[in-house]
Amino acid sequence: MVDLLLGLQWGDEGKGKIVDVLTKDYDIIARFQGGPNAGHTLEFDGIKHVLHTIPSGIFHKNAMNIVGNGVVIDPVIFKKELDNLDKFNIDIISKLLISRKAHLILPTHRLLDAASETAKGKAKIGSTLKGIGPTYMDKTGRNGMRVGDLEFDNWKTKYRNLANKHEAMIGFYNVDIQYDLAELEEVFYEAVEKLKELTFIDSEEYMFKAQAEGKKILAEGAQGSLLDIDFGTYPYVTSSNTTAAGACTGLGVAPNKIGRVLGIFKAYTTRVGSGPFPTELFDNDGETMGRVGNEFGATTGRARRCGWLDLVALKYAVQINGVTELMMMKADVLSGFKNIKVCTAYKYKGEEIQHLPYNIESENIAPIYTEMKGWAKDLTKMTKAEELPPALNDYIAFLEEQLNVPIKIVSVGPDRVQTINR
Repeated sequence: MVDLLLGLQWGDEGKGKIVDVLTKDYDIIARFQGGPNAGHTLEFDGIKHVLHTIPSGIFHKNAMNIVGNGVVIDPVIFKKELDNLDKFNIDIISKLLISRKAHLILPTHRLLDAASETAKGKAKIGSTLKGIGPTYMDKTGRNGMRVGDLEFDNWKTKYRNLANKHEAMIGFYNVDIQYDLAELEEVFYEAVEKLKELTFIDSEEYMFKAQAEGKKILAEGAQGSLLDIDFGTYPYVTSSNTTAAGACTGLGVAPNKIGRVLGIFKAYTTRVGSGPFPTELFDNDGETMGRVGNEFGATTGRARRCGWLDLVALKYAVQINGVTELMMMKADVLSGFKNIKVCTAYKYKGEEIQHLPYNIESENIAPIYTEMKGWAKDLTKMTKAEELPPALNDYIAFLEEQLNVPIKIVSVGPDRVQTINR
């Protein structure tokens, strides 16, 4: 069976830390979607690590790490990740495998991303400008380049044809995008040679054999469920399926082989970039969450918008993913709030509803809150569930009752040791 680990909000829930904590129990960690717009942060032994494409199990000697076919890979960013890992004496060649069917992000994909976002003006969606969207467009348009193409002599010809097409498209946007493609290509070609040093595999066959051999597999998602291309807050979403179904298409895993579905959420809510956010705070409470929680994007450095926990949206994510157990992150950030609010319903066009409607823009939605008592204790040194303050236990019990799914882990800090099992 294959277990899934997914973010249930707008990303940045802390998936990297939990994968790192759980990896000791698995033989294979596999990324199944997204690209280097993901930033998985891990912290241990006093060192903070940020991964973008490489699975979060790479620091464990027992685990094989796979970049699946649903992932889009930027060779330039990938090379930087590999270079950053050099000093940790990790056997990358034997511990990291790349699917031949994963698509490549080209320099012109990033330029297209910038041109498209600039052309939107005030209506921009908040792209990370990593070329993710244009790469997935080429994938679905059946024009894309894949990792497996690099094993053939004509790959540069294929690249050239696609890059020429992209330059014509950049011209169509009629915006002032300054670039030196020859310079970008020099760096790209160098990075491709580094990528070719790794082992490319037919990942769906590898996964099938691993399952037949009884290997324990954890599929690691990127971004969050509310950024899913189908089920997220479209069009302010990413370009891949971030929900449980994406693991099947992104790794070649049959639906009946999915085991546990581990859903990760913050004790409050954050969002990076544009898009609706019903519980967003613009007061001191929101500022405190951002400051104490160090809410800045691991990939972009952008400040995250902060707000109270949106239980309507969280319940929606639990349902569409079939979540079997929950993990609550950053409980420590809420320490010190006298009262804590939870959005349990929406006022939608004059009517009270408890489900996520088609449109949650602020002109249509007003959050309805349930208020609970806060806690003042510092949680960061706690190691056992028995130590958690009563008000936090009440908060957890309320969420479990509302979501009808147990919260198995409570994170009380960024380090892997700051993790309480319940």
